[in-house]
Amino acid sequence: MRPLLLIIRTGKREFREYLLRSITPHYRVHMFVVAAPSWELDYIDGFTRVDTGDVDAMVKAAQDLEDISGVLCWDEARIPQAAEVAKALDLPGDPQATARCRDKHLTRQALAAAGVAQPQSIRVETVEQALAEADRLGYPVILKPTDLALSHGVLKVDTAAELPPAFEYISGIKHAGIAGWRATILLEEFVSGEEISVDTAVHRGELFPLCLAHKEIGYPPYCIEVGHYVYADDPLLQDPELLRLLRDTHKALGFTDGITHTEIMLTADGPKIIEVNGRLGGDMIPYLGFCASGVDTGLAASAVACDRAPEIQPDRKLVAAVRFFYPKEIQTVIRSIEFDFGAVGMPAAIDKLALLPELGTVKSPPPEGTVNGRIAFATAVAETAQECRDALDVAEKALRVNED
Repeated sequence: MRPLLLIIRTGKREFREYLLRSITPHYRVHMFVVAAPSWELDYIDGFTRVDTGDVDAMVKAAQDLEDISGVLCWDEARIPQAAEVAKALDLPGDPQATARCRDKHLTRQALAAAGVAQPQSIRVETVEQALAEADRLGYPVILKPTDLALSHGVLKVDTAAELPPAFEYISGIKHAGIAGWRATILLEEFVSGEEISVDTAVHRGELFPLCLAHKEIGYPPYCIEVGHYVYADDPLLQDPELLRLLRDTHKALGFTDGITHTEIMLTADGPKIIEVNGRLGGDMIPYLGFCASGVDTGLAASAVACDRAPEIQPDRKLVAAVRFFYPKEIQTVIRSIEFDFGAVGMPAAIDKLALLPELGTVKSPPPEGTVNGRIAFATAVAETAQECRDALDVAEKALRVNED
């Protein structure tokens, strides 16, 4: 019989269905959800409606199930609770290590104590303190909240005049998943270079790098992630310095079992850690990894959640990419939206097209709209990055908003 895997919340179908599609042929899945599932019913064996923010309630509900082999969560807001549930059930999951990933200030402290390469970072409580620390470090600097995802609230600040409004902007961010949440702000040394991310499975302290993505940033100074490229034969996956940095980082955080998404800046002085998340990557990155190489991050995450070493079986050497699209104007009411390729037709490299908003919703580009401002995305798979880029350019031109 397939092992029983407990999954805590899933997310939007467009972004997470591929995970259940991969996992459920190999695992029976029981979900903990707040509202009754919809599209997930095609994949799961059962579900329990429970407050996923209440650890005690979830532990009690889990104890009513038989033979749970592992607990898995990829929802950023519920990663800490999932780790607590796993620990209560004597399954892989360390709440303290998870907390050191979830809170970027704790991450910085742990890495600094171990001498891991990273930008200088200071927690700042006031604009005055931020200005003083920025003067000490030298501009430009980075301001960021300690516990958001997908670069939400991350700003590059070039001058002292830009810092107070940037600080005010981050202070005013609301968290849709946590009532009463208030941003804790870090001021960090600006480091330049190419930013990448690595999804890594960890089993009893052994690291299994799965997928490396090259990040594309837009809408300066807001550091908005607008796309990613994944190469199956990326030489960085074999780079000794990068692999050593990953090992040292996980050791410093005490992260011995689970899945991580580590963001790294490739600087002139070597790779430096930007942040570590105790979950698999978002933004379709694991999907891109599978399309490019055949390595299934969802299955690897499920395996380590069940105290099993992952099976890494690449079977192709392609390039996969994703690009996210935003409306052109703030407060755009979406009356109609479609991809229309017309006479040119859809490029062969286009793999997936997704339209995200319901008609009648209001969307804005950054900074008013960040992740929630996205209105569509496209993925491409081909033999070269240029083929992917060309196909995504065509898809971007084919997106029609309110042209009825």
